[in-house]
Amino acid sequence: MFGISFIAPVLQLIILGYAATFDVSHIPTVVCDFDNSPFSRALIRSFTCTEYFRVVGYFDNTSAIDNQLDDGHASIAIVIPRGFEKKIGAGASAPLQIIADGTETSTAGIGLSYATIIVSQFSQNILLESLVKQGVVTLPARVSAEFRVWYNPELKSRNFMVPGVLGLLLMVMTMLLTSLAIVKEKELGTLEQLVVTPIKPYQLIIGKLAPFFMIGVVDVLLVVFFASLVFNLPVKGGVPLLVSLSLVFLMTTLGLGLFISTISRTQQQAMMTAIFFFMLPMMFFAGFVFPIENMPTIIQYVSYLIPLRYYFIIVRGLFLKGVGIQILWPDVLALLLFGSTILSMSVMRFQKKLG
Repeated sequence: MFGISFIAPVLQLIILGYAATFDVSHIPTVVCDFDNSPFSRALIRSFTCTEYFRVVGYFDNTSAIDNQLDDGHASIAIVIPRGFEKKIGAGASAPLQIIADGTETSTAGIGLSYATIIVSQFSQNILLESLVKQGVVTLPARVSAEFRVWYNPELKSRNFMVPGVLGLLLMVMTMLLTSLAIVKEKELGTLEQLVVTPIKPYQLIIGKLAPFFMIGVVDVLLVVFFASLVFNLPVKGGVPLLVSLSLVFLMTTLGLGLFISTISRTQQQAMMTAIFFFMLPMMFFAGFVFPIENMPTIIQYVSYLIPLRYYFIIVRGLFLKGVGIQILWPDVLALLLFGSTILSMSVMRFQKKLG
């Protein structure tokens, strides 16, 4: 129990923090340059000088490129036809082909976007050089946009994922362990022995929930410590506020764990119920992996019934934005309503089962 409660969350945080990332870089790329001219080589250098593409092979026929894509050795292929430089020198449009492996939709989409930007910049540079050679003193007017990214300047998906991992860990550790522990008491027959003792039902409930409540608090502190130590991601909004609002979320997870224990007869049944009917829907619909804005409209409305959604907003606001309760109060209020309602109903049902 010690390893599951305290060591496993730290390992999961580190593993998911490094593995669960949407950053796309060093895309394996193959090149087929039929022109082999200074312009074609300059275009290839425009790709290789960035961190987004990594050339894994040069070929002189397209069939070899097909094999590379089929075998999965490459995700992007660049084909430059003969006469590429001549067409540029003649002022004509010089086409080239970029092939992407569509089985990896994320890599293909982002890779094509990067390639489009690189080719566009290369084309603009050629145009400017041509105008300068023609003696054009006044260059065409261009729009120059200054971009600034707040809260996550480097756009690292790790900074987005790590706070979300905290919500997942709390949900798994408290909900699952609570339900399994109480159902195990049923299987062993010790719960019936406790019922016939002089202790009152509320004392029994507190005794069963208090250990996992404390485990949740310790897990929050562990995640905060290792997020700052390993990922250099401190809680900008303050650790005391994060711990306080995490206690509100624990009301929901402990209540759900207590409820699952009342409808399950075996530990296996409790585990399956918790995973398939609560954890997976909450993980998918709460915005941990997939943006809620991209979901169908009806699913977006369903997500308002997921307490984890509000906790994700809270922890990401505290970790990344450094906002306080004056900004987060709507989500805190929704989480408090869900937590108090779920915990109260679960306690009432558990007391009824005891009776």
